[in-house]
Amino acid sequence: MNEKRDKIEIVFDILSAIDKKGGKIKPTHLLYKANLSHQRMKKYIAELLEKSLIQEVAEGQNKFYILTEKGTQFVSEYQRIKQFTESFGL
Repeated sequence: MNEKRDKIEIVFDILSAIDKKGGKIKPTHLLYKANLSHQRMKKYIAELLEKSLIQEVAEGQNKFYILTEKGTQFVSEYQRIKQFTESFGL
């Protein structure tokens, strides 16, 4: 059964992908790790930048997305809520 991810799960997937790469990831790697189309990723990235959950930085020719403290806190709290709901079988 294929269940679609809701917005909060996609945001978590994006932020946790950055977190798992040491807090810094190239856009192409994020595209694959979060399993998103380029168009959808651009939409989510714009929102995450606006909400200060990530930052975009350039190093030479390369562009990276960096997880902010606020983004790290989101990942941590989301994992805690997920574990809580799973403990009740939800």
